Amino acid sequence: MGLQSLYDKLAESNYKLTPQRRAILQVLEDNQGEHLSAEQIFFMVRSRLPNIGIATVYRTLELFAGLGLLRKTSFDEGKFRYEFDDVDRHRHHHLVCLQCGKIVEIEEDLLQQLEREVEKKGFQVIDHSLVIYGRCPSCK
Repeated sequence: MGLQSLYDKLAESNYKLTPQRRAILQVLEDNQGEHLSAEQIFFMVRSRLPNIGIATVYRTLELFAGLGLLRKTSFDEGKFRYEFDDVDRHRHHHLVCLQCGKIVEIEEDLLQQLEREVEKKGFQVIDHSLVIYGRCPSCK
Protein backbone atom coordinates (compact mmCIF):
# COMPACT_ATOMS: atom_id res chain seq x y z
CA MET A 1 0.00 0.00 0.00
CA GLY A 2 1.58 3.29 -1.11
CA LEU A 3 1.55 6.55 0.79
CA GLN A 4 -1.03 8.09 -1.56
CA SER A 5 -3.53 5.31 -0.82
CA LEU A 6 -2.95 5.88 2.91
CA TYR A 7 -3.56 9.60 2.43
CA ASP A 8 -6.75 8.76 0.52
CA LYS A 9 -7.94 6.44 3.30
CA LEU A 10 -7.44 9.24 5.84
CA ALA A 11 -9.48 11.62 3.68
CA GLU A 12 -12.23 9.01 3.20
CA SER A 13 -12.43 8.72 7.00
CA ASN A 14 -12.75 12.52 7.28
CA TYR A 15 -9.30 13.08 8.76
CA LYS A 16 -6.96 15.79 7.55
CA LEU A 17 -3.45 15.01 6.46
CA THR A 18 -1.64 17.26 8.92
CA PRO A 19 2.13 17.78 8.70
CA GLN A 20 2.51 15.57 11.79
CA ARG A 21 0.50 12.71 10.27
CA ARG A 22 2.36 13.03 6.97
CA ALA A 23 5.73 12.91 8.78
CA ILE A 24 4.74 9.84 10.80
CA LEU A 25 3.56 8.01 7.68
CA GLN A 26 6.76 8.98 5.88
CA VAL A 27 8.93 7.62 8.73
CA LEU A 28 7.00 4.35 8.62
CA GLU A 29 7.35 4.20 4.83
CA ASP A 30 11.09 4.88 5.04
CA ASN A 31 11.51 2.11 7.64
CA GLN A 32 9.24 -0.64 6.34
CA GLY A 33 9.89 -4.01 7.93
CA GLU A 34 11.51 -2.44 11.02
CA HIS A 35 8.64 -2.89 13.55
CA LEU A 36 9.20 0.52 15.14
CA SER A 37 8.06 1.47 18.64
CA ALA A 38 6.25 4.76 19.27
CA GLU A 39 9.41 6.13 20.87
CA GLN A 40 11.54 5.26 17.86
CA ILE A 41 8.98 6.86 15.54
CA PHE A 42 8.90 9.95 17.77
CA PHE A 43 12.67 10.47 17.60
CA MET A 44 12.71 9.99 13.82
CA VAL A 45 9.77 12.36 13.29
CA ARG A 46 11.27 14.93 15.66
CA SER A 47 14.29 15.25 13.38
CA ARG A 48 11.83 16.46 10.70
CA LEU A 49 9.39 18.31 12.97
CA PRO A 50 11.29 19.48 16.08
CA ASN A 51 8.14 20.76 17.83
CA ILE A 52 6.16 17.50 17.69
CA GLY A 53 5.27 15.97 21.05
CA ILE A 54 5.31 12.31 22.03
CA ALA A 55 1.59 12.48 22.86
CA THR A 56 0.84 13.52 19.27
CA VAL A 57 2.78 10.51 18.01
CA TYR A 58 0.92 8.13 20.36
CA ARG A 59 -2.49 9.57 19.40
CA THR A 60 -1.66 9.43 15.71
CA LEU A 61 -0.44 5.83 15.87
CA GLU A 62 -3.63 4.83 17.70
CA LEU A 63 -5.72 6.63 15.06
CA PHE A 64 -3.85 4.92 12.22
CA ALA A 65 -4.19 1.51 13.89
CA GLY A 66 -7.92 2.12 14.45
CA LEU A 67 -8.36 3.00 10.78
CA GLY A 68 -6.54 -0.17 9.73
CA LEU A 69 -3.55 1.68 8.28
CA LEU A 70 -1.12 0.19 10.80
CA ARG A 71 -0.82 -3.13 12.55
CA LYS A 72 -0.03 -2.81 16.24
CA THR A 73 1.83 -5.79 17.71
CA SER A 74 3.19 -6.50 21.16
CA PHE A 75 6.22 -8.72 21.51
CA ASP A 76 5.95 -9.05 25.32
CA GLU A 77 8.46 -6.28 25.92
CA GLY A 78 6.04 -3.79 27.46
CA LYS A 79 5.49 -1.72 24.31
CA PHE A 80 3.80 -1.91 20.97
CA ARG A 81 5.50 -2.03 17.60
CA TYR A 82 3.93 -0.63 14.44
CA GLU A 83 4.02 -1.61 10.78
CA PHE A 84 1.80 -0.99 7.77
CA ASP A 85 -1.24 -3.28 7.71
CA ASP A 86 -1.87 -4.55 4.21
CA VAL A 87 -5.23 -6.31 4.51
CA ASP A 88 -4.86 -7.84 1.04
CA ARG A 89 -1.71 -9.65 2.14
CA HIS A 90 -1.82 -12.70 4.38
CA ARG A 91 -0.71 -12.31 7.97
CA HIS A 92 2.92 -12.93 8.59
CA HIS A 93 4.62 -14.19 11.71
CA HIS A 94 7.63 -13.08 13.70
CA LEU A 95 10.79 -14.49 15.20
CA VAL A 96 12.06 -12.48 18.17
CA CYS A 97 15.59 -12.81 19.52
CA LEU A 98 15.50 -12.70 23.32
CA GLN A 99 19.11 -11.56 23.49
CA CYS A 100 19.46 -8.70 20.97
CA GLY A 101 15.77 -7.95 20.34
CA LYS A 102 15.97 -8.47 16.59
CA ILE A 103 12.59 -9.15 14.94
CA VAL A 104 12.45 -11.20 11.75
CA GLU A 105 9.32 -11.72 9.67
CA ILE A 106 8.26 -15.13 8.37
CA GLU A 107 6.26 -14.53 5.20
CA GLU A 108 4.77 -18.03 4.98
CA ASP A 109 1.38 -18.29 6.67
CA LEU A 110 2.05 -21.25 8.92
CA LEU A 111 -1.36 -21.32 10.55
CA GLN A 112 -3.68 -21.79 7.55
CA GLN A 113 -4.11 -25.54 8.17
CA LEU A 114 -4.76 -24.93 11.86
CA GLU A 115 -7.37 -22.28 11.00
CA ARG A 116 -9.17 -24.75 8.70
CA GLU A 117 -9.25 -27.36 11.49
CA VAL A 118 -10.54 -24.80 14.00
CA GLU A 119 -13.26 -23.63 11.59
CA LYS A 120 -14.39 -27.26 11.08
CA LYS A 121 -15.23 -27.17 14.80
CA GLY A 122 -17.54 -24.19 14.21
CA PHE A 123 -15.19 -21.48 15.48
CA GLN A 124 -14.98 -18.40 13.25
CA VAL A 125 -11.36 -17.24 12.95
CA ILE A 126 -11.02 -13.46 12.69
CA ASP A 127 -7.26 -13.10 12.94
CA HIS A 128 -4.18 -14.87 14.19
CA SER A 129 -0.66 -14.08 15.25
CA LEU A 130 2.40 -16.20 15.84
CA VAL A 131 5.54 -15.04 17.62
CA ILE A 132 8.41 -17.43 18.20
CA TYR A 133 11.00 -16.42 20.81
CA GLY A 134 14.57 -17.69 20.79
CA ARG A 135 18.07 -16.64 19.83
CA CYS A 136 19.05 -15.41 16.38
CA PRO A 137 22.09 -16.90 14.56
CA SER A 138 24.29 -14.01 15.73
CA CYS A 139 23.42 -14.53 19.42
CA LYS A 140 23.44 -18.35 19.61
